[in-house]
Amino acid sequence: MNASPDTDAARQALDGLLALLELEKIEENIFRGQSAPISSEKVVFGGQVVAQALTAAARTVPPERAAHSLHAYFILPGDPDAPIVYDVDRIRNGGSFTTRRVVAIQKGEAIFNLSASFQVAEDGFEHQVEMPDVPPPEKLDDERTRHRDVLRQMNEKERDALSEKTLRGLHARAERAWPVTFRPVDPQDPLRPDEGLPERRVWMRAAGPLPDDPALHRALLAFASDFGLLRAAMRPHGLSFIQPDFLAASLDHALWLHRRRFPSPPSRRRA
Repeated sequence: MNASPDTDAARQALDGLLALLELEKIEENIFRGQSAPISSEKVVFGGQVVAQALTAAARTVPPERAAHSLHAYFILPGDPDAPIVYDVDRIRNGGSFTTRRVVAIQKGEAIFNLSASFQVAEDGFEHQVEMPDVPPPEKLDDERTRHRDVLRQMNEKERDALSEKTLRGLHARAERAWPVTFRPVDPQDPLRPDEGLPERRVWMRAAGPLPDDPALHRALLAFASDFGLLRAAMRPHGLSFIQPDFLAASLDHALWLHRRRFPSPPSRRRA
């Protein structure tokens, strides 16, 4: 069975992201990464910078130490047409934990900084919350399908009320292939946003096979973690990303990783 055009495009997008995570080592503790525009705006997607910074940090840490948490701040928007330099500071190499700080620099200015902690595998107490009762991903539409439905169902009055920039953004979301497939459990209609709790539940999965590289899997999860968080923050106010005269941007970011390995699509070997 042949893959659909959408599937092929998503896998190509995944290949593109994996290439972006192949950072060039300039010298000890300094790496350089390239960028790709991922929206209608000429800015670097925040998740890309998080993923590249975490990758740079991991390159200075023994492979048996896995990242378990990160905290980051977005300082300036990134330019997708210029490379980003990642300067890693080896804060501490402890018996069980390793701490790294990374500053992302573009055109001589810091645009982002990240602190990450890595840990060797150790036995400890574990607990988890009960999985909520939600539909399986196979019964939910992905983000591209949802945005195509919004455009198709939009009436003339609703279309006229949107700016040209907003319409371009909607079309970009409907057509652009993402390296990660997102299937929201409780999607919000951007044209008729309702008020709700500040939360967002999403099934997500890499759009194709991944190399058997736990550090890379963590970087990909860091990339995906920046998708849709602003929508959760806007929901209590009944707002959406196409609200007129409204600008939303990530300022800080935190992520905790509770498993050393994650389930993923069938792996592939690096060429």
